[in-house]
Amino acid sequence: MKIAIVTDTNSGISEKEAKKLGVYCLPMPFSVDGEWMLEGVDLTAEEFYRRQAAGANITSSQPSPETVTNLWDKLLAEYEAVVHIPMSSGLSGTTATALALAAEYDGRVQVVDNKRISLPQRQSVLDAQVLAKRGLTAAQIKQNLEENALKASVYLTVDTLKYLKKGGRITPAAAAIGTVLNIKPLLQIQGGGIDAFGKVRGLAQAQDKLMDAICADLTGRFAGMPMHIGVAYSGAPEVGKKWQKYVQERFPRCKVQCSALGLSIACHTGPGALGVGCYYYEE
Repeated sequence: MKIAIVTDTNSGISEKEAKKLGVYCLPMPFSVDGEWMLEGVDLTAEEFYRRQAAGANITSSQPSPETVTNLWDKLLAEYEAVVHIPMSSGLSGTTATALALAAEYDGRVQVVDNKRISLPQRQSVLDAQVLAKRGLTAAQIKQNLEENALKASVYLTVDTLKYLKKGGRITPAAAAIGTVLNIKPLLQIQGGGIDAFGKVRGLAQAQDKLMDAICADLTGRFAGMPMHIGVAYSGAPEVGKKWQKYVQERFPRCKVQCSALGLSIACHTGPGALGVGCYYYEE
């Protein structure tokens, strides 16, 4: 089958990279002080962080149903089927909306409940291409990706508690105490949603705990599986380069991939967040 692969910008795939890869990428919408913008189209990461630091009221949303179906209709004029890989259903209603819309397409659009974001989501896009080249149908690709969706872990910490407080993730009192004591919350994405799994004092301890968590997964529940290691960050690219170097030194035999966090996550973390993940891939 001639199959089109669709994702969104929370995968870290830009419009330019999507064209290079031969996939299609929906930009995520954001409201910035009441003005709607599209990630990578009207709103660059640099502008996002500048406006965030200035105190702008920023909220994320999902692509409109019309935007999604217009893209599908255009692709189905050229392709036999579409495999649509949105961000995790545990982080957004994007998947539920896409599934409802796809019900009107008689199986020609297969929406994957991928339970991933950032580099793991990007890997699912690449895996979909591998599976399509093997001759799998769109429905079979969906089944494969969903069967392997939970073979991924992401752990992260934030530089400041300001944005977790702003988003209602922690109380103002907890944020104030945490800031004074230099507390770094440790967060995880397992099965799609973001949950806390600990807290430490200082960035060095936070980095060590993130490494411990990834090592435990690689030598435990993911032992023997083909797994990539990647790092993600929010804010300046220099933050990401430094973090990638740190993790690469801890895993010298692996090529550690690096990507900026999707802005939907950065809405809650602010700049300076560090994430590390491991994720299954099709060989």
